[in-house]
Amino acid sequence: MKRVVVGLSGGVDSSVAAYLLKEQGYEVIGLFMKNWHDDSVTISDECPWLDDSNDALLVAEKLGIPFQTVDLSEQYKERIVDYMFAEYKKGRTPNPDVLCNREIKFDVFMKIALELGADFVATGHYCRKKTTLINGKETHHLLSGIDTNKDQSYFLCQLSQEQLAKTLFPIGELLKPKVREIAASQDLITADKKDSQGLCFIGKVRLPDFLQQQLKQKQGNIVEIDASHPVYKGANINALKNFSYQPNDGAVVGKHIGAHYFTKGQRKGLGVGGKVLPLFVLETDVETNTIYVGQGKQHPGLMRKGLFVTHDEIHWVRPDLALTLNQSLEVEARIRYRQELSKATITLTEQGLEIVFNELQFAIQEGQFIAWYLNSELVGSGVIA
Repeated sequence: MKRVVVGLSGGVDSSVAAYLLKEQGYEVIGLFMKNWHDDSVTISDECPWLDDSNDALLVAEKLGIPFQTVDLSEQYKERIVDYMFAEYKKGRTPNPDVLCNREIKFDVFMKIALELGADFVATGHYCRKKTTLINGKETHHLLSGIDTNKDQSYFLCQLSQEQLAKTLFPIGELLKPKVREIAASQDLITADKKDSQGLCFIGKVRLPDFLQQQLKQKQGNIVEIDASHPVYKGANINALKNFSYQPNDGAVVGKHIGAHYFTKGQRKGLGVGGKVLPLFVLETDVETNTIYVGQGKQHPGLMRKGLFVTHDEIHWVRPDLALTLNQSLEVEARIRYRQELSKATITLTEQGLEIVFNELQFAIQEGQFIAWYLNSELVGSGVIA
């Protein structure tokens, strides 16, 4: 009998994952990860960790499986929270959920599970794994979930072959309504529980409060760039690297409390409105503490076709598909979770990986992850430079 440790989060997805594995004959152990202690920046009624832990325990008792809680808050702070602060300080926008999967769930947590004698770790992610032999070598394929509305493969875009080898995704073949139906049929307390939102296993966070723990407020100018401004004339706004705005390129329309609190494409929280259309953040400059904004979601400063990933940030889930210098590959890609896949061409150059989309993309943000797919298989990813 194979032993599987399930990351029980206190939600319906991991609950049903544990149930299905037990039904399939695995020896199942439930583990709850506690990753955060500071409740001052969390919205307590939006997925508090204590309630989640209790729900996970009740599910384990209902299923008749062993259960324990592991405190990974120290590792979470070092690997995720400190990384977030460093990225926001640079004016970049990190994705902590992707890092949480790579660094916590499928590294620290997986090692604990293996120490418990587990053959596999399982989670409630909506994605699938297939294993084949390629040139005589066992190869693991990370596939999109059947439920396209819930597909979470993007969050796993940094996983390695070694991590996938020890991973199971029991609900990847199911639609969300079916998952809830199974939970209800087994009288699991999580059957009707609302899906959690926010940082991985922390809950919903007041991001400004969170960032202000280390990044202090600092007043600066909000500069509006007109869509017809000469800065766009002759400039390749679809270039792989954005050009730099200068403070005299536009008019000061307001003040902000710190450029590092804002990200490209952001609309809320500016405290100032556009004369005709809503204002969106086009760019942030943490060196001069300036935010550049423009009116309307179709502002040319928000739209790009190209982006860049440095060599040290390129990650191939399928190393056998890694490009050689000057080689190109036609893929589909996304730059954020739940975004529709878009056709793109990736090319390996001496500087790194160039990705050029067929269609304009909204608010490409440095620090975010881009993931690229062949058909429904996620084959690689990288951090946008």
